[in-house]
Amino acid sequence: MYHALNEVTVQISIIIVNYNVKYYIEQCLHSVFSSISTAGLEAEVFVVDNASTDQSVSYLHQQFPQSQYPNLHIIANARNVGFSRANNQAVHLASGEYILFLNPDTLITADTLGKCHQFAQQQANFGALGVKMLSSDGTFAKESRRGLPTPWVSFCKMSGLTLLFPKSKVFARYYLSFLDKEKPANIEIISGAFMFVSNKALQQCGSFDEDFFMYGEDIDLSYRIIEGGFQNFYLPLPILHYKGESTQKSSYRYVHVFYEAMLIFFRKHYGSLSSFFTVPIKCAIIIRALIALIRQQVGNLFPQKEPELTFGFVGTKETYAALLPLAEKWLLSIEHLSEQRLTSLAADAIPPHIKQLILDAEVYTNKEVLRLFEASNHKRNLSIFSPKKGVLITNEEVFY
Repeated sequence: MYHALNEVTVQISIIIVNYNVKYYIEQCLHSVFSSISTAGLEAEVFVVDNASTDQSVSYLHQQFPQSQYPNLHIIANARNVGFSRANNQAVHLASGEYILFLNPDTLITADTLGKCHQFAQQQANFGALGVKMLSSDGTFAKESRRGLPTPWVSFCKMSGLTLLFPKSKVFARYYLSFLDKEKPANIEIISGAFMFVSNKALQQCGSFDEDFFMYGEDIDLSYRIIEGGFQNFYLPLPILHYKGESTQKSSYRYVHVFYEAMLIFFRKHYGSLSSFFTVPIKCAIIIRALIALIRQQVGNLFPQKEPELTFGFVGTKETYAALLPLAEKWLLSIEHLSEQRLTSLAADAIPPHIKQLILDAEVYTNKEVLRLFEASNHKRNLSIFSPKKGVLITNEEVFY
């Protein structure tokens, strides 16, 4: 969990753990290198591949040759060692003053890294920061800022009190939903999807606890950073967390893995508390897991037919022509809506039957894409098509 102090030679080390999402991480990496270049930062990037079976490693070597990307380091694991351990592999090698743990299914803007670095430099006791994550329909991801999951806070979340009273400082501390999401704030828990951390804090408090295979490790690390005397922050900088929305959080497997991680956290940090606190939490965990299992079994018995999607494309005629072979290959219904750059996704600008909007990657910057969808009515999801790559990335899957 801990690593020896490396000599600081760059400003930021970016660490991305990959598993079978080569097109998502390719898009993510391009956004990272653009942000590094725009800010003029000295940076290094580590990709740790957890034994992907989609040829991610060879694909990334091909798309990001060492001669052009000397600061990119790809580590190929022979087996899936989990999120925590894979991140720690790169932490051992990282020499940045700050370390960014970033999910591969994210998209950052040109000014994300520069603004994070500038903010961190201005804080006297900086520990870590998280940002405003957007789902693929532009809605604010509530995981962007969280409070410490004490037994009471966890009970409020699992009992539904957090959902019933989202603006209450007593019942809604899990997602801190009483805070203004457009203003910076001191928070407690940073999401592991985008976790910008002081290397100094990691040296003192340790990196990810490898007892957490997946989920919960970001909560544990955030808590230890605060216990170490540092401060954690939320910055309202928008990024896209593509597949965060599509994770099957109602599935039994997710509930089992997530709440098992929560039990590890409770045993580690609240083991001395009386059963008056711990027993109700464990009961709530078991009940939630059982509900998820029942829902899953009912879904298997009575599967619902997925509605056929109609895509709407906004971009040049040339890019639309490059998109048509994919539409034919995958039997996708795609309408060319406009060649004009849209400044709004108001209801009257997009036909109501369009549920997936495809934007031309050659026309829109990442910042423009996020601004459009954040200001939309959130009734359609974002897809991005790159004519140079011939790849269409949606919130659910990739077409190529």
